[in-house]
Amino acid sequence: MTTEATRARFPWGLTVVCALAFVLLASLGVWQVQRMQWKQALIAQAEAVATAPPVPLYPPRSARPSARVEASAVAPEPQPAATTLQELPKFPEFQRVVVACNWETRGYVRLRSIHEGVAGDRIITLCQQFLVDRGFVPDGATRPITRLYSSEPGGREIAVIAQARTTPLPSPFALAARDGIFYSRDNKAIVKALGGDPGHFGSQVLFAEQSTAPEAPALIAEPPPAAFSNNHLGYALTWFGLALAVLGFYIALLRRKPSLKPSRSEGEASGTKESS
Repeated sequence: MTTEATRARFPWGLTVVCALAFVLLASLGVWQVQRMQWKQALIAQAEAVATAPPVPLYPPRSARPSARVEASAVAPEPQPAATTLQELPKFPEFQRVVVACNWETRGYVRLRSIHEGVAGDRIITLCQQFLVDRGFVPDGATRPITRLYSSEPGGREIAVIAQARTTPLPSPFALAARDGIFYSRDNKAIVKALGGDPGHFGSQVLFAEQSTAPEAPALIAEPPPAAFSNNHLGYALTWFGLALAVLGFYIALLRRKPSLKPSRSEGEASGTKESS
């Protein structure tokens, strides 16, 4: 009788629920620790490549960089050979590269954006099968840009330093492009609008760190800031704390549960029945 009552009163359902909750919360804590380690590695990589010398995207046909790119700033190695459209490079995030184009002859589209709280347009050009974000032009500029001029007479090819970044996919609720103005960074659509082949797009966007049109001072050549938020340790501690809380709740509930042994009155009653 005592064994059967003990088995009947043991909270198997509560035990299973608490065990599943504990495992789930602890797993979420471990996942956040792994995310923290990944984020720390990403930050370290970004800091390393951001301070490293830029590498050439392709050898410029003009055989000489712009005066704005010092010779000592360009890494002599590696020197990539001419790359076919099927062998476009994939750079590490935040890698600095030297990209050369005849900027005057390049068509461009405008992407509505906000820079330091000011609304305006980002000017995007297709160069060597990469999208180059040439910079930001605020609304109401004193000299509105209707044409972006080259810094050399005759529109010769010049080189500037840019930063390789991977941009997020556009929101499905973003407004559609109209009259050459985009409202989301839909890279494939931008490549197509610029007359390029989306299938040969290099997947990364190169953000110019130097002006591609010094004669247009309204053009701010500055990549967007890297938004790194490493709050995963706090999240991990929260999940682990909740897991411990579930465990404590389960232990406290077991201790407050009535004794599984038969009470004295029950024993006396059973003894009376047996004697009778």
